[in-house]
Amino acid sequence: MNQSATRKFIRQAISMTVLILMIGVIWELIKVVGGDPWWADSNPFGWEFKPPFRWKFASDLNLPHLWDIFGSFAQPARRNGPPLINILISAAFFTFREAVVGFTFGALLGFILGTVFAHVPLMERGCMPYVVASQTIPILALAPMVIIWLKAGWISVAVISAYLTFFPVTINTLRGLKSPDPLAIDLMNSYAASKWDTLWKLRFPAALPYIFTALKVSATASIVGAIIGELPSGIRDGLGGAILNFNQFYISGPGKLWATILISAVVGIFFFLVITLAEWLVLRGRYRPVE
Repeated sequence: MNQSATRKFIRQAISMTVLILMIGVIWELIKVVGGDPWWADSNPFGWEFKPPFRWKFASDLNLPHLWDIFGSFAQPARRNGPPLINILISAAFFTFREAVVGFTFGALLGFILGTVFAHVPLMERGCMPYVVASQTIPILALAPMVIIWLKAGWISVAVISAYLTFFPVTINTLRGLKSPDPLAIDLMNSYAASKWDTLWKLRFPAALPYIFTALKVSATASIVGAIIGELPSGIRDGLGGAILNFNQFYISGPGKLWATILISAVVGIFFFLVITLAEWLVLRGRYRPVE
């Protein structure tokens, strides 16, 4: 890693640290403003000023302190059970495996569709509206149907992850394959290069920055898809099952649910960083156009 890249990494690390600290401060300030414990009211979203000169947050939310959230990792997930962190790590690996399978199939589908659309304009004009329309269907409405059609199981969860993955890969692959300079394509044609040669020697290398951008977006989306897919599937070994379980006991132990949400975010960030590392290894030393 050169000196410029090192400085950029340090700046990003400092910025991320400052942002996390700001979020923590804002969280605790909300606790101070809302009161501890927070009051509840029938109006689900309003703020109301009442004595003793404190803002009354009209909600059933019971936000725990940050130290309570982190402290819950060491507490038993259930009476006489293992620590919560052990349960969540096992659930994170389970959900991550489902997401990786869905991500792989979704990325392959998106790349194939983008390649076909780039070479067959008729297919692009005819199928692209349906590809776009597929993303307007709420995933919460689609997930139960997929579970029923595929008889539940982790395969149906992977399908839901693939569904959220393929769209950005399709769009960015199509855009990337169309990005080469027309003069470069004319040059390839003047050398009697086949479409296959033009694809792999010109279009695909030019499309790689676009494809990796889509893969980074899809990596986090696949984690979300896996968690959502686990909710109606009856799978209780993943993060979706943990969220559903701890949500039932939120009033008595909100820290466990927030700890599960935190682990879910960490899994998504980890997957994003894996794709980012792969992008750096593949594209290092190359010029990447500014979006």
